[in-house]
Amino acid sequence: MSENAQAPVFSIEKLYVKDLSLEVPGAPRIFLDRENPQINVQLRTEAASVDEGVYEVTLTVTVSAKLADERTVFLVEVAQGGIFQIRNIPEGDLEPVTMIGCPNILFPYAREAISDAITRAGFQPVVLAPVNFEALYQAQQQQQPEAREPGELPIQ
Repeated sequence: MSENAQAPVFSIEKLYVKDLSLEVPGAPRIFLDRENPQINVQLRTEAASVDEGVYEVTLTVTVSAKLADERTVFLVEVAQGGIFQIRNIPEGDLEPVTMIGCPNILFPYAREAISDAITRAGFQPVVLAPVNFEALYQAQQQQQPEAREPGELPIQ
């Protein structure tokens, strides 16, 4: 076997929007309200093996805006998917790659899809702040690891 046969491999095979939904339940009246809504952002990362050394990672970003009286202004959710070739990486390093490295690649695409959907709905764009997926992963690892499903890292 040559040395290159065991070299770590990481490549992006495909990036795509797996699911996108937008709701504006109070339209058109909600556009007359001048109150600034409270914005809530939730993230969830999931990874699954597709084939030998090929993984699908999905970063789901949900952004909701509510007024003080709990009326929903808008709700947008995007599941940004990616297919990654990941080979010759030690088993213990696979989860950090899929839960930190891959979401770091997917997040800018999800952020753009969210901002575009909100703008197309007639609202000012919401620009999501950068996310430190490594810190979120480490915090999740400190919590009860037996309580979460393998390959899923819900991040609130």
